[in-house]
Amino acid sequence: MDECKDLTLPTIEQAKVVAKSKLFTVEQLDLTFSNGAQRQYERIKGGGRGAVLVVPITKNDEFILVKEYCAGTHDYQLGFPKGLIDPGESPTEAGNRELKEEAGYGAEVFTELKQVALAPSYFNAKMHILMAQDLYDEQLPGDEPEPLKVIYWPLANWELLLERDDFTEARSIAALLLAQKKMKF
Repeated sequence: MDECKDLTLPTIEQAKVVAKSKLFTVEQLDLTFSNGAQRQYERIKGGGRGAVLVVPITKNDEFILVKEYCAGTHDYQLGFPKGLIDPGESPTEAGNRELKEEAGYGAEVFTELKQVALAPSYFNAKMHILMAQDLYDEQLPGDEPEPLKVIYWPLANWELLLERDDFTEARSIAALLLAQKKMKF
């Protein structure tokens, strides 16, 4: 059932870059909607490769989380391993690489839980949320400026993660709830 199937996308009359940094490109869109209304929107233009977030689960029924510095909030946050998909990588390959770089594990089995949008009103990036199982030890060098703290968290205590002041990233919360729904722990 799709109540929005009759919606027509607005026409992009013009798109131009209005700001650019090392990480972000801001694009201005001049739009005309199907009812004739015209508006100017701005969005952060993504690279199109996407990103991955991995929910690793050990044979001892534990999540593997990492604690890392987050510049946006200027604090340390607990979350699942994540990162960009490199050119030529599939989401699973990127997830396995990020898991090795950030947590020191690879995985034999990956299950895609969902592809999510990150602030779709302003950002055209997508993230693949993957669950990783049948883990094995393997470390790859990462691009973080300091080693990440690896935390093992019992699946049975998953709800306690939601009470933590350092587990606030919406993507990790969504991943936790998707994994819980899939695994019913």
